[in-house]
Amino acid sequence: MLKVNHHQLYKDDKPFFYLADTCWSAFTNISNSDWKYYLDYRKQQGFNAIQINVLKQWDASGDDLNLYPFPITRHEDGSYSFNYSEINQEYFDRAEQMLYEMQKRDMVPVLVLMWCNYVPGTWASHLAINNQFPYEQIESYVKYVTNRFKKFNPIYFVSGDTDFPTDETVKYYRKVFKVARETDPNAIYTFHIKGRFEELPEEFKKDIDFFSYQSGHNFEGQHTAYDIPMHQRSLGFDKPIINTEPCYEQISYSRNMYGRYSAKDVRTASWSSVLSGANAGITYGAHGIWSWHHTGATFGVVEGEGFDSPFDWHDAIHFNGANDIAFLKQIMETEFPNGCYPTNIKINNENSIRSATNSKKDKLIIYLPTNTKVNLKDFDFSEENSQAKVIDLLTHNTKILDWFKPKTLNMSNVQSDCIIILTKE
Repeated sequence: MLKVNHHQLYKDDKPFFYLADTCWSAFTNISNSDWKYYLDYRKQQGFNAIQINVLKQWDASGDDLNLYPFPITRHEDGSYSFNYSEINQEYFDRAEQMLYEMQKRDMVPVLVLMWCNYVPGTWASHLAINNQFPYEQIESYVKYVTNRFKKFNPIYFVSGDTDFPTDETVKYYRKVFKVARETDPNAIYTFHIKGRFEELPEEFKKDIDFFSYQSGHNFEGQHTAYDIPMHQRSLGFDKPIINTEPCYEQISYSRNMYGRYSAKDVRTASWSSVLSGANAGITYGAHGIWSWHHTGATFGVVEGEGFDSPFDWHDAIHFNGANDIAFLKQIMETEFPNGCYPTNIKINNENSIRSATNSKKDKLIIYLPTNTKVNLKDFDFSEENSQAKVIDLLTHNTKILDWFKPKTLNMSNVQSDCIIILTKE
């Protein structure tokens, strides 16, 4: 059973560092045998949660299972309509079996109840090629899903990638949240909101179990990985915060900008989040896994986002960035088992260098995106009272780090980004 305690999640009364992989399209796109292989692979890497859309993911890659939560009618213009009044039992029978496979591996399902393309007024509602969910059908759908899935002790994302531009949008999500909470009061609830966005209606914010945000895939918006949790903490938000959608490895920059995010970019977004107040966990995504892409399959309906082609999932599952983020979890569980707290101190006059301490303030962790000497003039750590080590995030090797001056750490020989950990003697 998952619970919330201050800034952390707990599972069976032990600290639980949330490490989720993104597989929005699992229920519609993945064969049973591939699902088992995928779960085994991620479990071995150290992942303990999978983020899944209960409904059809609107921008998933093409699928050949032809299995959906409701009867579907396809139209000549490429759009499609669901009959939301008739639940497809076969679809949910299979989904339940897939969640059972997760349960056998002690992995937490993180389930999106209603992605924004199904809801009036959202940014995606103007681009979607599906019909929207009728308000009067929400209760029966949400009751059905939460009743079937509550035995798996899930986390629920009430929304997926949403904003809240209209009263009708809020009304829809109010209904989803209310019905879900009444049906499964023991589950953990939050809202997955759109990239670089942190405005959640107060009526929802006061009742969520943790705050979820996404720094997302916009090149100019990567600073939100640390800006959003810092701002939420400054507002007094005192529950867990998690970046549930940092940039995906090998996804292209959004809005048709040329370039793709590397494993290093993913590390930067992830470490920047965790050391800036979003310390309850982190999500990883691989471009080809979230949409479950096969070579030659269709992809993409969102002209405005303009993402380049995904990799085949057989390749994407082996992206090394997943190991890097699993290594982040390993470091946090080993060095900061009771969580870390952002210092909000600017190091070397550079915002991208992030740092946090433990509760006793006798251990300091610094994320250094680019190697350089580190000036600690504003910290109570020095050559006189502390030992330092550097962890190379490319090779995962650890070395002792020397001092250049009593309050300045020397530059190591690490050629990529690194973590520096100082411990008072």
